[in-house]
Amino acid sequence: MGFFSHETAVIDEGCEIGDGTKIWHFSHVMPNCKIGENCNIGQNVVVSPHVVLGRNVKVQNNVSIYEGVICEDDVFLGPSMVFTNVINPRSAIVRKSEFRKTHVGKGASVGANATIVCGHDIGEYAFIGAGAVVTKTVLPYALVVGNPARQVGWISEYGHRLAFNEQSIAVCPESGQQYELVNNAIKRIK
Repeated sequence: MGFFSHETAVIDEGCEIGDGTKIWHFSHVMPNCKIGENCNIGQNVVVSPHVVLGRNVKVQNNVSIYEGVICEDDVFLGPSMVFTNVINPRSAIVRKSEFRKTHVGKGASVGANATIVCGHDIGEYAFIGAGAVVTKTVLPYALVVGNPARQVGWISEYGHRLAFNEQSIAVCPESGQQYELVNNAIKRIK
């Protein structure tokens, strides 16, 4: 089956790209990165060396994914969001040995124009609001917004805000999945 790349896309040698993946206009996939099956890499995207994207990752237009980033399956990266990989960049000082890693858990979504400061992981199914600036680790299923990003609630695997009852149980209105909140952690129970 293979993958599709637009004629204006640049794909460097040494990349692994899964079947069914699409790479669109003016995107650059740099050496030694791994992109899983059925991903969609939008227009004008940069995927730096050694980046790992799982299966079914959706990368919208104008996104920069820098070295040190790993995205698990089903991650959504909104338009013009960006990852960083150095905490104190300077043009005249080479800090490639100081790259900090960022891990994005399965099913997480990062909104348009959000910035993820390096070294802060995003938990599975977390939801980063548009324009947020993430400066610390985000818990699984957390909903975070603002600059700096702060947690304002919890979100289901289907992307709906969860409202917990007195027994600390919430139900996703779309899927019917049930979640329990115990000690500031979410667990899906049905």
